[in-house]
Amino acid sequence: MIVLQVLPRIEGGGAQLSALETVTAIREAGGTALVASAGGGMEVLFAAAGAVHFSLPLETKNPLFLLRNAGRLERLIRAERVDLLHAHSRAVAWSALLAARRTSRPFVTTWHGAYGEGNPLKRRYNAVMASGDRVIAVSRFIAGSIAARHPRTVPRLRVIPPGVDPARFDPAAVSPARLQALAQRWNLPPGRAVVLLPGRLARWKGHKILLHALARLKDPGPIAVFAGPLEGRFRYVSELRSFAARLGLSDRLRLPGGTDDMPAALALADIIVNASTEPEAFGRVVIEAAAMARPVIAAAHGAAAETVLAGETGWCVQPADPAALAAALEQFFALPPDARAAIGRAARAFVLRSYSLAAMQAAMQALYRELIDNTSRDR
Repeated sequence: MIVLQVLPRIEGGGAQLSALETVTAIREAGGTALVASAGGGMEVLFAAAGAVHFSLPLETKNPLFLLRNAGRLERLIRAERVDLLHAHSRAVAWSALLAARRTSRPFVTTWHGAYGEGNPLKRRYNAVMASGDRVIAVSRFIAGSIAARHPRTVPRLRVIPPGVDPARFDPAAVSPARLQALAQRWNLPPGRAVVLLPGRLARWKGHKILLHALARLKDPGPIAVFAGPLEGRFRYVSELRSFAARLGLSDRLRLPGGTDDMPAALALADIIVNASTEPEAFGRVVIEAAAMARPVIAAAHGAAAETVLAGETGWCVQPADPAALAAALEQFFALPPDARAAIGRAARAFVLRSYSLAAMQAAMQALYRELIDNTSRDR
């Protein structure tokens, strides 16, 4: 199979990581993995995985350029004898859809987000993601949303969640030296508990909700680490520091920026918090934390209600409710070490059973084969 995946850019993000993991799936199936995008910091990772990257101006949303990009993709399909197109976002999906129809190639879309539909124009813009010969939802939550908005997609709809690499995200594989180096970088006092909220520094991620919750806990409370890239977020960082100061938490807040060693970051934390105030389409950090045998407290909406088994692998709490989050934190820290470890073991077992990278890649291989074989028979 020769599969062309299309993205606006290949910077860090859930869609880009899924595309990268799909490259490996294509290669392991004996296929050729092509990627078209405007480029980005992950180009070296895609190349290392065996993908051939074509640089095209695909990050534009200008309708005129979308038509031009359709022509560029059409020429690429014919030149490289592509068997199938797979679009990972809306703007590029419009161009890819036109190119796929012009060349009679099967077309796949993946809904990586819970796209808002505040007006008819936005609904029309989003609708391209429901036009695939197969429409992939990254969670049952997203599948339900697609089915409600676009009932005709149901026969073509498939749920293929992202997976976690159990070898990379394995607590036994993280050396003490890695933990010590990260603890020094984060300036963590020895023996203090750590609550980690990883991910982008965006208001809807709920950083202030967690700070409010921590202010309710008895002193000395845990250290809060907000691990996410600081670039372009300096105003929000200043806002968070000021907010923590008003709550008397300045000495308990760490904003170290992003990390290249997420397994060590998760292993260094006692518990992981997902406090998003808006429903998340999936949320990789939840399954990565679970794979590292770390309990998770998550806002009970979006896909977190699927990836956290309340009372077994973590806690699900009312979104945007600092009191509920504080109560869950108190419950966790009141547990003896063996009870915490038992929750961690249950979390890792659940993720390896339900969200393995191998299962995700096998499902993608099967979907591609089905469409390509059907197209070949039709021809």
